[in-house]
Parts: sequence; structure tokens; C-alpha cells
Amino acid sequence: MSPCGAPNARRSRMTPFRSILSGLLAGAATLVATAASAAPPIRDIVLVHGAFVDGSGWRPVYDILTRDGFKVSIVQEPLTGLDADVTATKRVIDQQDEPVILVGHSYGGAIITEAGNDPRVAGLVYIAAHAPDAGETESGNGKRYPAIGRDAITKTADGYTYIDPARYAAEFAADLPPAEAAFEARSQGITAASVFTTPIVDPAWKNKPVWYMVAKADHIISPDLERMYAARAKAQQVVEIPGASHSVYRSHPREVAALIEAAARGSAL
Repeated sequence: MSPCGAPNARRSRMTPFRSILSGLLAGAATLVATAASAAPPIRDIVLVHGAFVDGSGWRPVYDILTRDGFKVSIVQEPLTGLDADVTATKRVIDQQDEPVILVGHSYGGAIITEAGNDPRVAGLVYIAAHAPDAGETESGNGKRYPAIGRDAITKTADGYTYIDPARYAAEFAADLPPAEAAFEARSQGITAASVFTTPIVDPAWKNKPVWYMVAKADHIISPDLERMYAARAKAQQVVEIPGASHSVYRSHPREVAALIEAAARGSAL
């Protein structure tokens, strides 16, 4: 064989081998993807409410998730300080037997940002929620992205905050039935002002997968701030709900539950 022909012969002999190798690799990748897609979703869900509400607001989402076979636990936050609220959340996480999807609404986002470092937490879902970085506070970020209804929050003489009941429906729950919004206004959780000025120390969203829902008509957290949080956390999925108030977790429970279930499937992979 001529010197010029030898390289061509070697290439010819290697071509079938490369084809076989490529086929094996493609097959292996398909098997891995198939196995991953078949992985059962995480079943344990922990729901965390925010300021000016309590855990009962999660009932519509709870009903959907439990109907779909998930085990759902709801934290009742004391709302006396970020550390106390994180501790209350960890107490509920400790009760779970399996990996957990941790869901936070509003100030609950700051809570899960710290509590989400628990090794049992597999994924984080933020529903119109704060997701501050290390050293950031909710109030500081709120000044960078002012919300329409921020001046409806009133401070008590002993350092707690609440939303003026006369403005609660318009600013916090505009898309709820009037009777529900009125009841929520009178049953709201009075919240320590310190929770809004306590810096985050170790944001879990830097190490855990994130899903995010933006309420496009939110008057309590600016939708632009919500979008910034979602982009910065490199959210796996971002869902924007047109016309949704800050009470999106109550007014759009199907969409919220669907996002949580997507997180349960995605985190299982």
C-alpha cells in the first residue's frame, strides 16, 4: 500500500468503531434521560406563609396537592423575628421522612432562603416572595424596587407591623372575593418590624434549584423585584400570573400547585 493510502485506510478502519461508540453513547444518554424522567416526584411539601397572614391561606393549594398524592405540611410562623420563624420552619422540616420541597410566599421567601439550607430540602419554590442575597434585607430591596402599596403598612408602638385594614383588600388581596379579603384583613398576622430589616446570612437559593412565580399586579412586592429575584437565582421555571395580587397563592391555587408539582418532579431528577 502506498504511503499516501495508509492514512486513508486507517481512517476507513476507525470509522465503524467511531459509529459504534457514538451509538453506544447516544443509547446510554437516552437510558439515563428515560430513567430520570421516570423518577417519582418528591412527595413531601412544606408550605411557609409570610407576613400579615397565617397558614390557613394555603388551604386551596393544600387541597390540590393532597388530592394529587402529596404529603403537605404547613408552618404556622410566630412572626416575631426571622430567626424564630426559620426555627419554626426547621421544626416542621424535621418531621418529614423524605426529601422536601420548601415553598414560601412573600416574607416566607426570606424564611425559606435560610431554612432551605437544611440537607433534607431538595428544592425551593418562591411564590411572589423575597429571595434576598447574603447581607440584603427585604426593606433594602424594597427601596430599590418600590411597591405601590408599601405605605399601607403601619407600625405599632411596640415595633410590630400590620396593613391598614381599610386598605388591605386593595393592596394585598385585590383579586380575592371581598368577603375573603375583609376577613383576611381582620385576621392578619401582626408581624415584627425587625423581620424586614434582618439581613440574610446564607441564601439557600445559591445551592438549591429554584422555581418562581411572579404576581404581575402585586402591590406589596414590586413585580420587577420578583423578576430580579427569579433571574438572579437562575430559576428552573418562572411563571407570571396576569392580574394576580400579592395573594396569588390564594387566588390562583391551581397555578401555584402546578408549579410546586413541577418543582417536585424537577428536584427528583
